[in-house]
Amino acid sequence: MKVRNNIPLKDYTLPVGERTCVMGILNVTPDSFSDGGRYLDPSRAVERAKQMAEEGADIIDIGGESSRPGSERVAPEEELERVMPVIRALRGIIGVPLSIDTYKSKVAAQALAEGVSVVNDITALRGDADMARTIAASGAGVILMHMKGDPKNMQDAPFYDDVMDEISSYLSESIALAVEAGVDPERIIIDPGIGFGKTTEHNLVILRELSRLKQLGKPVLIGTSRKAVIGTITGKEVGGRLSGTAASFTAAIINGADIIRVHDVDQMRDVTCVADAIMSV
Repeated sequence: MKVRNNIPLKDYTLPVGERTCVMGILNVTPDSFSDGGRYLDPSRAVERAKQMAEEGADIIDIGGESSRPGSERVAPEEELERVMPVIRALRGIIGVPLSIDTYKSKVAAQALAEGVSVVNDITALRGDADMARTIAASGAGVILMHMKGDPKNMQDAPFYDDVMDEISSYLSESIALAVEAGVDPERIIIDPGIGFGKTTEHNLVILRELSRLKQLGKPVLIGTSRKAVIGTITGKEVGGRLSGTAASFTAAIINGADIIRVHDVDQMRDVTCVADAIMSV
């Protein structure tokens, strides 16, 4: 069952209580696994954000550091140089909320000061001791993601006794960290972290048993778009994973996903429309 509560995000409301929402991915990085370098130029990034909004994105997630397996960390200053021109250019000209994909409080603070509404933290507040307080002080929302290890080593033979139990416990602890720091409980979203310290089998179990996360009482975000798990199953390279991605999101929505994080907004909006229609009968 879906969480049927809209999420207040500063000057916006994310309508998860009405339908499955779509988060558009905007990587302003040279090395992201799917579109690295394509939107490193701020003007191209701004045009892509506007296009995604026109295609029906409910929120746009801007990231300045790749989190693909094996990726290296980027200094906060370099990350800010990548994301801030895009955030400033979009402020006031785009009618959907912006999210900053970062685990660094310094980056989050500047992005939030420029009008960003959500922090998407792949470390679930574990990577920077100041992050929870930074988010709380701003009144923004937060996405808490499960990851085993870090991007550089997370795919080195990850093991779980029960992947869903471990994810649930980890995210429950991060929810408590957020609330203790003063983050509004109504503005917390959780993400089981497909591909972040998981084998193909782990990822498939997450999609099949996603409803187990509903005990945490938070909207669930899923990100399978073009990921390696899709390629492993279909044998397709990144550019050929659209259909496989659509199938994975359909399963996720039927099993309780409230938000999907996507590269292909137009096509995945159709997926949400059909899956939501099936679930509403």
